[in-house]
Amino acid sequence: MNPALRHDYLAALGLETWVARSAAPAPAHREAPAAREAGVDWPELKARVAACTRCALCSTRTQTVFGVGNPQAQWLVVGEAPGAEEDRQGEPFVGRAGQLLNSMLRAIGLAREQVYIANVLKCRPPGNRDPSLSEAAECLPYLEQQIALIKPKLMLAVGRIAAQNLLHTEVTLGRLRQQVHHFGLSRVPLVVTYHPAYLLRTPTDKRKAWEDLKFAREVCARV
Repeated sequence: MNPALRHDYLAALGLETWVARSAAPAPAHREAPAAREAGVDWPELKARVAACTRCALCSTRTQTVFGVGNPQAQWLVVGEAPGAEEDRQGEPFVGRAGQLLNSMLRAIGLAREQVYIANVLKCRPPGNRDPSLSEAAECLPYLEQQIALIKPKLMLAVGRIAAQNLLHTEVTLGRLRQQVHHFGLSRVPLVVTYHPAYLLRTPTDKRKAWEDLKFAREVCARV
């Protein structure tokens, strides 16, 4: 990447230098349940999500937020659930958090269009509350089939809620960072970092997020 561009992107993250961090061994996690949508192609999967009534969130959403990006991406970025602006626009990670995510990706040489971005939940929980376990369980098969179709080399879970739901754990985000986890029966390598919305509120942790991004890039290069 052009050094000047890299400087601009790192500046958006509030960072200037690289800090090396070695990987720790991954803990064992329970496998995700088999996808109820197995074998479904992209058009049918998107139609099923749009018409979904599996949980009560269908009655409060403006629209579902399926996902966006390259369907053959090497990187799959997964957040927790749509917010108010995502619910209005039908696209994940828009607004200030989306802009910061774009800068985070560009800092490691990736354009938003090169990755695929989705959420554990396809509908916004009212008031942006945390998703319930039952809501996440009902929605996860849609994401599982997206993963099966994309076949990513790496999953980047952004935020505690996404990480804990994907890994079926209550371990804190701080303890999940800087490790290679694996998702589902396909054992897709998964790396955890902070949610961009959290980084907007807590900019002092942007350096930690940068360490996570470099670690994720190193993991992907090894796959």
